[in-house]
Amino acid sequence: MDAVAVNDEGIPYFFKGDHLFKGFHGNAELSNESFSELDDHHHLGHVDAAFRMHYEDSPNEHDHMFFFLDHKVFSYYKHKLEEGYPKDISDVFPGIPNHLDAAVECPKPECDEDSVIFFKGDEIFHYNVRTKVVDEKEFKTMPNCTSAFRFMDHYYCFHGHQFSKFDPKTGDVHEKYPKEARDYFMRCSKFGEDSNHVERERCSRVHLDAITSDNAGNFYAFRGHHFIRKNNSDDTLLSDTIESAFKELHSEVDAVFSHEDKLYMIKDEEVFVYKVGEPHTHMEGFPKPVKEELGIEGPIDAAFTCQDRDIAHIIKGHNLYDVDLSASPRVAGNERPIALFHKVDAAMCGPEGIKVVVGNHFYHFESPMIMSAARSLPEQQRVSLTLFGCDH
Repeated sequence: MDAVAVNDEGIPYFFKGDHLFKGFHGNAELSNESFSELDDHHHLGHVDAAFRMHYEDSPNEHDHMFFFLDHKVFSYYKHKLEEGYPKDISDVFPGIPNHLDAAVECPKPECDEDSVIFFKGDEIFHYNVRTKVVDEKEFKTMPNCTSAFRFMDHYYCFHGHQFSKFDPKTGDVHEKYPKEARDYFMRCSKFGEDSNHVERERCSRVHLDAITSDNAGNFYAFRGHHFIRKNNSDDTLLSDTIESAFKELHSEVDAVFSHEDKLYMIKDEEVFVYKVGEPHTHMEGFPKPVKEELGIEGPIDAAFTCQDRDIAHIIKGHNLYDVDLSASPRVAGNERPIALFHKVDAAMCGPEGIKVVVGNHFYHFESPMIMSAARSLPEQQRVSLTLFGCDH
């Protein structure tokens, strides 16, 4: 990987050669499709380094994305190249060398001052964005970074296909690193069949596709080709491929909810229903069209039922719908807007209320009514830490 930067919506951009991956999965695109000026000024073989500036005292720089190619730096704001750019690196970041390997922002108090950390070989430069003073560091325990990334208040150095989490002040690398980037940051369906599924899935930074719990309180979370189950009786975590437990689905679901000891699993325009058990039993007559089974056109973003209720709550786009599962035919009604989220990835309801998953975090609401009426976000919680106990 050549460079990583986060856009103004918090979506990571991964640069490799002349291609760009937006987010943790999906197809690559040519970098010049989003940043055409990079190719106008240089033949875009690759981006050397990139970061998103964090410096609230300077609105002209805060939240700008900076890209480094050879001896030039490009500054973008909301995907538009700032006037006067590209410029020589030495004019914008005096004391920083050309032909960089990596760069990452480091806001205070994570660093002593709002800073940018630049990497070139084994040379480390801490650049104070206020004073423009450069402090050269020695990170003895870190490998040479080909790209660096600040994500969820942690710092990651990528080297080849591996990454290490490091302390931005000291460069110290703790815990069991390096780790395989394709297990944690990129969704690669055919990679890692022999890797530790539980460790990977509980600590992955890739967003969940769906979550639910069955009548026994067992918790299910689906991501790409895999799922993880947390047993209610002893909190044991188990993980496997979706195809092994739900072979008719093969992989990747859009939404899952439980009702009367059955899992309703929605994929594109179809609903698959399984009776919970060991193994899960695919119900005869399914799959059926989402429109026929739930009275709403698919695909949908998320779905959940709350305890002892026959109502399936369906999230599609910016709206929430109710479907009475005891009715025939079923109709999606009681439409109301959800104002807080650009896109919901997954949702579930339990005794403590509703968990709404957006990216790598989730938010708790006491009821569907409170969720739809809310005008401010509740406390943000990390999926990997709070739901799966992964603290790194």
